[in-house]
Amino acid sequence: MEPTTTSCYLGVDLGTSSVKVVAVDEEAAIVVSATRTYPLHSPESGWVEQDPLDWWRATAEAVREVVDEHPELRIAGIGLTGQMHGLVALDDAGEVVRPAILWNDNRTDAQVQEIVERVGGQDRLLALTNNPALAGFTAGKILWLQQCEPESFAQVASVLLPKDYLRYRMTGINATDVSDASGTGLFDVRNRRWSDEMFTLLGLPRGLMPTVFESSEVTGYLSSATAEELGLPAGIPVVAGGGDSVLQTTSMGITQEGAMGITIGTAGIVAQAAEHCPDNVGARVQVSCGNEPGRWHVMGVALTCGETLLWLTRALSTVKEDLKVADVVRLAESAEPGSQGLRFAPYLVGERCPYPDPGLRAAWFGLDLRHTAADMARAGIEGALLNVREIRDLFASLGLQADRVLTSGGAARFPLWKETLSNVLNTRIEFVRGGQGGAAYGAALLAGIGVGRWRDLDDALQAVGTEEYTDPNPGIAGLYDNVFREFKAMMAGLAAYRAACGQKEMTP
Repeated sequence: MEPTTTSCYLGVDLGTSSVKVVAVDEEAAIVVSATRTYPLHSPESGWVEQDPLDWWRATAEAVREVVDEHPELRIAGIGLTGQMHGLVALDDAGEVVRPAILWNDNRTDAQVQEIVERVGGQDRLLALTNNPALAGFTAGKILWLQQCEPESFAQVASVLLPKDYLRYRMTGINATDVSDASGTGLFDVRNRRWSDEMFTLLGLPRGLMPTVFESSEVTGYLSSATAEELGLPAGIPVVAGGGDSVLQTTSMGITQEGAMGITIGTAGIVAQAAEHCPDNVGARVQVSCGNEPGRWHVMGVALTCGETLLWLTRALSTVKEDLKVADVVRLAESAEPGSQGLRFAPYLVGERCPYPDPGLRAAWFGLDLRHTAADMARAGIEGALLNVREIRDLFASLGLQADRVLTSGGAARFPLWKETLSNVLNTRIEFVRGGQGGAAYGAALLAGIGVGRWRDLDDALQAVGTEEYTDPNPGIAGLYDNVFREFKAMMAGLAAYRAACGQKEMTP
């Protein structure tokens, strides 16, 4: 008797600290998942790098775990997602030239300014790409490599985004998708294609970047050599996939206008879907192509959201060994809302939104003798979420209204975070059910769409909904209205301080 097989789709999410592989069945349910970690390297202050070979080894191990422990699975398609904006430089033999430069690397401030000048100013840049030049974007990294490591740059034949290195190892093909390409600073987001004019103005060869596909299009097939390494049959279709920040929003079921997604991970991501490409007035958000044709994605990324909690844990662990994040959350719970007037500017690694400034740094305001470690912990959480509120208000100023707010992410598992977010925004917060696999789940669904299991994203996402919600407490929400005004005043004071010190001033 033949063994029973289950058709599944693999989603591979190449994150900043680990790779996650999920297998999703034909009912859009996660059957199994596996995770492997890899190290970060910071050879100089502000630099963040990884070895793409570490990515591949971890991915191969995670895929092998899935297929070895569940031999009944028949993998019908593979979708890829992962950290955006990174630079993977390959030579003409497809070998890695140097360590990958990641999204949260801040070495390219001079190159970012140069891009704006060479293009002809911010307005012209927005006309070409509909996005600002940010330190995290790929374009600045390419110029940095050209200017600061010319010997390495001379070897570069192609540049890939992180997840697309996995695609290259799987299929031998250089390709990317429209959502990930949108975060390079070289992409015409309105017209969903590379901006030839950007390449010309920056003096870069157009062939440096890969061919672009829509997210569910098949880009290639698993090669024989790689299939053996992964324990899979050769010839499995590999679809384009999507950048993790965009696909995370999609996996929450947000594909239409009117709903806002807030993901509280290392960074805080506030995002909405749009059925047209909105003008990026003020250049304070990121506009990307969505994961289906005719859809776009608007995103504000706060670089230090859940990371604030992790930093607090590390800082306090020097006083108490074996301190866990949950311990710091309990400490924060013991303080009153508002933290006795203590405010925290949560810019530990610079900021992208609402203040695009890689040189911005964190600060405490109002600290006095009555404050305790509990107040400091709670103020850290409040500062991160007050920053999210400012991004929400920025979206409204761009004409992007939301009648629902959905949330997911690791920090959202703590009731204090959920309650504080609801009170800070003064709105009901709904928690996503069915998309717990995050961007990896979305990548698997794209694979299913690409091979014909589902018609489109709306069809594939029927299993995703909300399972619980938190409503604001009117009294505490009113308190946070006042706290938010103080937070805004604090930021104005921080901008004045930076200007007085001769530092780059924040966007007002």
